[in-house]
Amino acid sequence: MMTAHGLFVTGTDTEVGKTAIAVALVRGLVAQGLRVAVMKPIASGSEHTPQGLRNDDALKLIAASNVPAAYESVNPYCFEPAISPHIAAKDAGIAVDLSHIGRLLANLASASDFVAVEGAGGWLAPLSDSETMADLAATLELPVLLVVGLRLGCINHASLTKLAIESRGLHLAGWVANSIDPSLARRADNLKALERALAQPPLAVVPFLPPDAPPLELTEAAAKLRAHA
Repeated sequence: MMTAHGLFVTGTDTEVGKTAIAVALVRGLVAQGLRVAVMKPIASGSEHTPQGLRNDDALKLIAASNVPAAYESVNPYCFEPAISPHIAAKDAGIAVDLSHIGRLLANLASASDFVAVEGAGGWLAPLSDSETMADLAATLELPVLLVVGLRLGCINHASLTKLAIESRGLHLAGWVANSIDPSLARRADNLKALERALAQPPLAVVPFLPPDAPPLELTEAAAKLRAHA
């Protein structure tokens, strides 16, 4: 049973811009007058603060959201080392409980119109010895947004991820092409191949953005996503 109206943001790999895209979409949805809650259920690579461990990606999502929530509801599993979450969880002696994440999502959904949930790493990033990010997405039963990092190999990665999403009975609500490699050859041809492989045009094609670029805005893509998610 779907627990919320929203989406699950995954990527073709780690470091493909999932957070930047998720934050931009949240801003776009908020601009349309929606109450938008956010989750980053599992995050590694966090810093100690007076309030406890805090993850930068989770904080960026919270800043874009307009639904107040305790940090622990947004990012219930927060680990310090920037390593695979399953290793970080094992080192910390913590077992990731997918049903707990599902309950937190339901609570956030009750106070919002839309919940954006960002995964960690790629679709099959491990959470334990037996579960992956795909199991989390299947537990939450949300439509999936795929962030495709435009670089050599992305067509294969996107095609495999689409197959894996569909194998879990989940709906690929859309995809965003993110130009993470400014030197990618034949960019237009790669985009055409991705559109064929994913059987739909991209919601947006994001240009390469330097670190000092202004905040990304994806209001039009958010409107399209809202219609499909």
